[in-house]
Amino acid sequence: MKKSITFAVIAVAVVGLVFGLNKTASQTPGVSDKALADFGQCITDSGAVFYGAFWCSHCKDQKNILGEAMDSIEYVECSTPDGNSQTRECIDKAIKSYPTWIFGDGSFNNGTMGISELASKTGCVTPN
Repeated sequence: MKKSITFAVIAVAVVGLVFGLNKTASQTPGVSDKALADFGQCITDSGAVFYGAFWCSHCKDQKNILGEAMDSIEYVECSTPDGNSQTRECIDKAIKSYPTWIFGDGSFNNGTMGISELASKTGCVTPN
């Protein structure tokens, strides 16, 4: 009984720590939520699309970098719900790795991109 309680307390502490770290990681220091939302909308307006998969750790990193901007960015989930296949849209676009960005000019980038890289590629102003 004592071991079960100890395990439960440790499990709750670990879960709390993980959620706390994720919340901190998803915030872009010194940038307002409005500036990030506007940046995300500009990225979408430029024709850029973010292709990813729910199980992809690099996609999670990309989403954390973008923070509130993700609410406005066009994101396409490429994984089927079971995580074993790719959706037709991503097959048709020849998406081979995640994250993949396809830009309005038809160019693409495989891998996580920073805010300044995305701003440069899309012509959007880096949020302050």
